[in-house]
Amino acid sequence: MLRGGKVGLRARHDDDIPVLRTELFNDVDHSARFESGPWRPMPPDAKRASPATGGEEETVRFSVVELSGSTLIGLATLWGIDTHNRSAHIGLALLPSARGQGCGTDAVAALCQYAFVVRSLHRLQIETLADNPAMLRAAERNGFVREGVLRSSAWVMGEFLDEVTLGLLVQDWKQGPR
Repeated sequence: MLRGGKVGLRARHDDDIPVLRTELFNDVDHSARFESGPWRPMPPDAKRASPATGGEEETVRFSVVELSGSTLIGLATLWGIDTHNRSAHIGLALLPSARGQGCGTDAVAALCQYAFVVRSLHRLQIETLADNPAMLRAAERNGFVREGVLRSSAWVMGEFLDEVTLGLLVQDWKQGPR
């Protein structure tokens, strides 16, 4: 398990799936904001918590747990791993009960540790909706820099929203957040 100050990132367990499905992906409004496509119902026997696809070589899925008690509080993903360019994207979703407590900032820090130290990546990127201050804060507290805004690029629940792209290079990460 990767350990942060408050949370740990561990392998996704089969018994995590029903919790994540119920609390994250069956919530149409939240799922529509988290996934990069329209909400789809998930069958009870689905093996993944998310309908997102991606080969196992280019995606690493973690469950986010509280260090005190090992309670499941969300999911974290390193996706789009490009071994040639040594880059990847970060995804994070916390259960409603875990939001607003600094767990997102801690989970992003643990993902950075995994990506830069274990996987020897050079660059990480986060894309989030412009109206997601929690993820923007978690990224910036970990040294990510806003690189651009994709205007009206995400169709979410009947409206177009802006998307913010943030990036972090390994040399900036080694220097620590500003």
